[in-house]
Amino acid sequence: MGSNLPGFLCFKSVAGLFYLLSSRKFGYIYFITYLYFSELKGIVFIIQSQSNSFHSKRAEDLKRDILKQAADLGKELPTVLLIHQMDGHEGAWTILPLMRDFSVTYGRNSSWIFFCEEDTRIQVVKLLETLGRFDGSKEWFLGKALYDEESTIIHHYAFAENPTVFKFPDFAAGWALSIPLVNKLAKKLKSEPLKSDFTIDLKHEIALYIWQRGEGPHLTPVPEFCTDDVNSYKVEHCATTFSNFLPLCGEPVKKEDVFVAVKTCRKFHGDRIPVVKQTWEREAALIEYYSDYADISIPTIDLGIPNTDRGHCGKTFAILERFSNHSSPRTPWLVVVDDDTLISIFRLRKLLSCYDPNEPVFLGERYGYGLGTGGYSYITGGGGMVFSRIAVQKLLASKCRCYSMDAPDDMVLGMCFSGLGIPITHSPLFHQARPMDYPKGYLSHQIPVSFHKHWNIDPVKVYFTWLAPNTEESFNGKKVRYNREDL
Repeated sequence: MGSNLPGFLCFKSVAGLFYLLSSRKFGYIYFITYLYFSELKGIVFIIQSQSNSFHSKRAEDLKRDILKQAADLGKELPTVLLIHQMDGHEGAWTILPLMRDFSVTYGRNSSWIFFCEEDTRIQVVKLLETLGRFDGSKEWFLGKALYDEESTIIHHYAFAENPTVFKFPDFAAGWALSIPLVNKLAKKLKSEPLKSDFTIDLKHEIALYIWQRGEGPHLTPVPEFCTDDVNSYKVEHCATTFSNFLPLCGEPVKKEDVFVAVKTCRKFHGDRIPVVKQTWEREAALIEYYSDYADISIPTIDLGIPNTDRGHCGKTFAILERFSNHSSPRTPWLVVVDDDTLISIFRLRKLLSCYDPNEPVFLGERYGYGLGTGGYSYITGGGGMVFSRIAVQKLLASKCRCYSMDAPDDMVLGMCFSGLGIPITHSPLFHQARPMDYPKGYLSHQIPVSFHKHWNIDPVKVYFTWLAPNTEESFNGKKVRYNREDL
């Protein structure tokens, strides 16, 4: 077939093929067959997978589905890679450290690197058609566009004058880089190593790095990259969809299987603890409040650890010791939250049904520190940190402890678990900040488990709007219903 085709068909874009189709020199079937053959093997699929057994199985299922669709077309199978299987990269999930490897391995014989989540669903034929609209010999950064409606702390208040101007990809819909852009990024990373110490919101940080203060491409919005559910009437045009549901693997874990530890201090007993009691405390069967002062009206437990203005490492490790030594060994899960964390224990119990308590699990919203040059991942504390009992036991059996009482507890825990070879398990359903700090498009396909902070919000209203078991709740004897758009 290739010997009879005009020379311009060797280009990585398939735009020229539409001329052939319209000229009737080739039949439609011939056209489609060539399109699939020439383009499918040019896509490298990267699944943002994790090593935890629940997540790795979901990623493997997606890989099989992609390869099956490719096989059904009767053509050469594409490359499908799982991030967690890429050895030697603690920070592989942050993507940028892999660019040089992608460039060396795929820079000559591929056209696109396509990234997706484990819950992204891909229609391979439609994806081929979508990517075929773009000239793969040029630099492209494609995705479903998100933007901040107001400047936010998680993005370091970037573009404060008008944050809507900067677009970044919703990873759930999938996103793509053309190989020329991959090669350019690899070259830059070779000469200028990554500078940022922290990885907080990867999708925003990757877009910033690619943009290079205007020297690189902006994100090009692609309407076929979708986050609507696969069963939605809206998805007919979509190349990708998203399984936007709260995972449930059998029955939710029992209330008695989740021990909740709330970190507080005396100065917050009067304003933060009442919010907990008015909202999510009722969902917890086992809950204790740990403070620097014993207050029988709450009640709080004084762990003998003075309050610190910065990190709370000493207090957190004391909580872990108490859970290990004084709670029932039949309670498999520990959740550690701040006194200004808003959480749905009801939803958490559903989520935990998918995890094996016999594995060392450390679950929450993942951040990174120094991952471009080694470093480690950690679960950011404000959104809640979930431990299996065996994870706590392995940690305490090690010699890893706080380097100071006021060290950041979440970062020390990340460093310790990294040293033990116990992976951090990320769930985007935990949130370090308030709902207003995230793009509405991002939250629209989530059933969140937690938010954090009471700054300039009504935390009770936020809880009943976003996290309560029902959208309509009885509060102070009245039925209330809140609109998420107001938050």
